Amino acid sequence: MFTGSVSANARQAGLTWRQWVPAVAAAGKLVAELPRLWLGSPVRVRWQGAQHVDAALLRGKGVVMLTPHLGCFEVTAQAYARRYGRTHQPITVLFRPPRKAWLREVVGQARSRPGLDTAPTTMAGVKQMVKALKLGQSLGLLPDQVPPAGMGVWAPFFGRDAYTMTLSARLARQTDATVLLVWGERLSWGRGFTVHVQTMDQPLVSDTTVAATQINAAMEQLVLACPQQYLWAYARYKQPRQDA
Repeated sequence: MFTGSVSANARQAGLTWRQWVPAVAAAGKLVAELPRLWLGSPVRVRWQGAQHVDAALLRGKGVVMLTPHLGCFEVTAQAYARRYGRTHQPITVLFRPPRKAWLREVVGQARSRPGLDTAPTTMAGVKQMVKALKLGQSLGLLPDQVPPAGMGVWAPFFGRDAYTMTLSARLARQTDATVLLVWGERLSWGRGFTVHVQTMDQPLVSDTTVAATQINAAMEQLVLACPQQYLWAYARYKQPRQDA
């Protein structure tokens, strides 16, 4: 079932089996590296495009960093916190707390570190992120994550409509924040990671559905740059849950 969902989603993106098969092993690496990232010493990280973060922070209107389920998306916020969180501005990352209480505590403690805060997927979390932007701080979101019903719109993703969050675009409009595309490439042979940063090709428009389409198109470009590290098993085309 796992491989079936992977192949179906990858074929939707027009990939051959040679392009998506390595993604199965990459998903296993993603799970295996989490304990080290959460509880171990800092990992080796290189930056490509850090000048875009520098310019965005200098602008002072906040930064919205969009990261798909590509490579090691857990490392991007940690790398930002280490490089910018203490000397420039901290980053607040949106996440859905685990349902199990013991796991919520473990994940919460693992992700809380100097220069890195977390915001739950609730109205309180949204208010927390708006406040952070108004202070010129940075946000981290996974825009290819299916939001609850009422929190998104249907927009094309690799040629098929997917329920897409509108929160990232709405947050960016709060302060005219800079929107950056960020992902963490997993290097071979345990050599660490490269955090890639680039700007949007065009500014996000005010229309919510069009903005969501723009973001999906940007995510497609990132994914196609390294399809062997995308989490194709994620149910991107599922119906949104109703517990908004």
